Amino acid sequence: MTALAPRTKAAADWRALGTTVRLVVTDPALLDSCNLLLARQLAEVDAACSRFRTDSELAALDTARGRPVRVSPLLAEALAVALRAAEATDGAVDPTVGSAMDAIGYDRDFTLVREDDRPVSLRVRRAPGWRRVTLDRATGTVTVPEGVRLDLGATAKAWAADRAARVLADTAGCGVLVSLGGDTAVAGEPPEGGWQIRVQDVTGPVGERPAQGSYDMVGLGSGGLATSGTGARRWQRGGYDLHHIVDPRTGLPVRSPWRTVSVAAATCADANAASTAALVKGAGAERRLTRLGLPARLVTHRGTVVTTPGWPAPAVPLEDAA
Repeated sequence: MTALAPRTKAAADWRALGTTVRLVVTDPALLDSCNLLLARQLAEVDAACSRFRTDSELAALDTARGRPVRVSPLLAEALAVALRAAEATDGAVDPTVGSAMDAIGYDRDFTLVREDDRPVSLRVRRAPGWRRVTLDRATGTVTVPEGVRLDLGATAKAWAADRAARVLADTAGCGVLVSLGGDTAVAGEPPEGGWQIRVQDVTGPVGERPAQGSYDMVGLGSGGLATSGTGARRWQRGGYDLHHIVDPRTGLPVRSPWRTVSVAAATCADANAASTAALVKGAGAERRLTRLGLPARLVTHRGTVVTTPGWPAPAVPLEDAA
């Protein structure tokens, strides 16, 4: 989990896209107007990309039966980000896992998933593969083979955070931080010393130091920071302990030596793709992230912390360095 340290210029917290939303701006007078614009941005993303809305653009692709479908520029951009992430991670982050997500019970908003007691049947089944999806930016069309269901959950929130932070900073002319479920993007002029963000292993309130698990303070001046983990979105069904990160090679929740992986990159979308791929690929992820030149913090299930070059050395925070 990534959480902004509590004492910042002005902040708002709410929920959208089935997750927590945190907006912080360096000019308190602009918080309300930026928050309204952010709500509009996220509503547009939800209408385009939601797997849980029958009226979303993404859902319409399920009934296309392999025919090209003209989509909005917004959904085309979201799909382009998902396909780039799949290519960059050698398929470890793959948008064609929609049917696998349904099969393990993640077929509705997560608040409802935990209340569902229907049995599930777990079978190893490789995802169809991102290369089977064709996005034609020139014509604005997408072709998805019949029977293939897309899920943009692995990339859409991080991309939405990047997009919103950029638009809000350009519009308001101040520094902006947008965090969607811990996927954090910043834009505009940062506060002095950069945005101070607490990276922690156990989900908890933003304004409180975690009672359990380790954490680091990170100063972020630009780009994005994302944490992927198997502990936050978990549920039980039919005796199985399940979580939301699926391995495209098996169609089942990933079994990884890492509990959480945090990555900083030029964009939140890039950071999220790298952190999710590290969980999926498992052992040796710290070496792969080092070769990519990405600062990262990986935590094993036993709590051992491994970092790559560029990640700040642990320090005793002064009042959470807010």
